Amino acid sequence: MLVVLFGALLHASWNVLAKSGGDPLIDTTLILIGGAVLAVLALPLSPFPAPASWPFVATSAVLQTGYFGLVVAAYRSGDMSLAYPLMRGTAPLLVALFSSAILGETLNAGAILGIAIICGGVLTMALAHRHSGADWRPVGFALANAVVIAGYTLVDGVGARRSGDAMSYTLAIFLASCVLFVPWVAWFRGAALAEVLRRRWHLGLGGGACIILSYGLALWAMTRGPIAPVAALRETSILFGLVLARILLGERPARARVAGGLLILVGAVTLRLG
Repeated sequence: MLVVLFGALLHASWNVLAKSGGDPLIDTTLILIGGAVLAVLALPLSPFPAPASWPFVATSAVLQTGYFGLVVAAYRSGDMSLAYPLMRGTAPLLVALFSSAILGETLNAGAILGIAIICGGVLTMALAHRHSGADWRPVGFALANAVVIAGYTLVDGVGARRSGDAMSYTLAIFLASCVLFVPWVAWFRGAALAEVLRRRWHLGLGGGACIILSYGLALWAMTRGPIAPVAALRETSILFGLVLARILLGERPARARVAGGLLILVGAVTLRLG
């Protein structure tokens, strides 16, 4: 539980970095480049993922590329304190449904209740946004990304188990997704990317370390237990995200968003006790 919670904090941290510079596309790419550098340095020191996991690496890289693109779209059109909880919090319900139907994993009553409460918190945020009459684009991008998150979570939950080493598997999928995503950005926004790399390279390395460790720790936990509860507990990053968005980005989430975050916390505790 502590490992997954620490990973959740790291995950919220790199999302704050991606939102902090004013251009989510360039800042997300900066983080991916920093992570790619770390992956290139670390992979030779790690056991290479077993061949049985290679198809999962390729599938995950495609899904992760779509994920990063939707993160950029969501942060360009709305606040992190709205988009982040929606895309991270809706995914556990989808993971629970898919893992039960596809992988045959069974959940006890406590786990099901915890997942339901977490998703209830997300719905609270969505309904509040509906009544505010604000732009719905970030909601649409966030919910679309929830489907992508559920997809790569299931793929990687199985792939990490077949790889023989969760961290080396994480490094492989991260490097592969960077190969797909970064050249496209460099082609269209090369000058802006080069300028940000020159000024903020250290933030890229820090964000890259956060994203690799965050997901690597989650995948390690998935090799030790059912995928759905780990995925749901990881979404406590929503609480960290709300706090960091308020402190570092100056966003002022409405009471309904805070209430939704508290529901997510209750759901995580219920999930752990179950």
